[in-house]
Amino acid sequence: MTPADSALTERVRARLDARLSGGIDAPVLIPLSGGGDSMALLGLAADWARARARRLVAVTIDHGLNPDSPVWSRRCRTAAEALGLDWIGRRWEGEKPTTGLTATARAARHALIAGVAHEVGAHVILTGHTADDVAEADWMRARSAQEGVSPLGRLRDWSPSPVWPEGRGLMLLRPLLTERRAALRDLLRSLGQDWIEDPANLDPRFGRSRARRALEDAPDATAPLAFASARSEALTTPIRPLPFGLGFETGRDLPPAALSAMLVSASGGQALPRGERLAALARRLASGEDFTVTLSGARIEGVGEHVRVAREPGEMRRRSVAPVPLSPGVAAVWDGRVEAVFDEPGWRLTGAHGLLNRLSDADRAALSALPAPVRGAAPVLIRDGGDAPVLAGRVGRVRFLPPRRLNLALSGFGLVFPGETTQEHGLFDGVHGETPTTDLFSVATDEPAPPLRAPQDRKPR
Repeated sequence: MTPADSALTERVRARLDARLSGGIDAPVLIPLSGGGDSMALLGLAADWARARARRLVAVTIDHGLNPDSPVWSRRCRTAAEALGLDWIGRRWEGEKPTTGLTATARAARHALIAGVAHEVGAHVILTGHTADDVAEADWMRARSAQEGVSPLGRLRDWSPSPVWPEGRGLMLLRPLLTERRAALRDLLRSLGQDWIEDPANLDPRFGRSRARRALEDAPDATAPLAFASARSEALTTPIRPLPFGLGFETGRDLPPAALSAMLVSASGGQALPRGERLAALARRLASGEDFTVTLSGARIEGVGEHVRVAREPGEMRRRSVAPVPLSPGVAAVWDGRVEAVFDEPGWRLTGAHGLLNRLSDADRAALSALPAPVRGAAPVLIRDGGDAPVLAGRVGRVRFLPPRRLNLALSGFGLVFPGETTQEHGLFDGVHGETPTTDLFSVATDEPAPPLRAPQDRKPR
């Protein structure tokens, strides 16, 4: 191994150590395509995992788009098992779209990877994105802006899974984000290892391929980047979760990235809002005016110094959010905000709109402190054959997802609360508002909820 290879190896190990814990039971998941970036990361991560007594699991997604993909999957399995790792293969089934194939395939890949992560109990997924990927994304972002298209999000070393709700509770770690693609291939050559070259990487129909071609003669475009974890910004505006996964209360002084994350977390939606509509909302908040608007399925109310971001029941009706039947022992997510598990059959999870007057007195009292316009978005449970809804949390096992989703999204943007941990072991701790507390169903008072904070630096249980 050359001095350059040794230096690269030490940098990657340090980045893995900065985020991940040693000697815990939860495995780390690594998607393996067989390309040069993922093969280099496989070897580096396997060495780290052995040294830190961690289980590393490889997963390969066969998109079914190339006739050689089964051969590639077998090569990936061989490479993983040669390092003593477990390997899991998954295939993207079903019809493929004729337009938007790249984005659809990416979403399908992330959903399949998230499913495997939940299956094996992993909380962190390693990906092989490099400085070249950052430069290519910047090139694509610049072209999208020129064409009036919503720009792509920026790659960071630590960010939530981009699919929801499949990716709930999962973080992506990109330990190669400051490394050059060519340096990784030099490392593989020095170790006598080969890799797969996907012909799609040279197909000019795809934006990523066009970016790669355009940057071939611009080596300075992929100069080493400052490691993202060193650029975190303290977020000092308190954020308080509303009961029943309905949203948040906060102040007006929020960075646009935090506002975007809060909107999508409160609404349970998929895509982060960007562009002029988000900028316009930020300007209204900064102006200090009182207002009520909706954006991305969320209702935003600014009154004085206070801001409430909550799920908009009217948007739920317009988009026909269907009830979710619950199978015994199987976690199901409703409206992207509530996860429920029941041990007995015959329950379904739905919204309170149209059912509020059939709730018990105790349940109506629990909702009484909330503004009337958002109460209809509260989750309720109904038993088959019955017509008496029950607020979610009274029966079964229920998690309200927006608080944790927001915490992870803020961390991915490099926005952290003072004292917040942005490491793997923080993913094992509870977040206020995520699950029902013992006083959730007591008669509400004017006492504000504790601020949303990520858990303090604690070892996993």
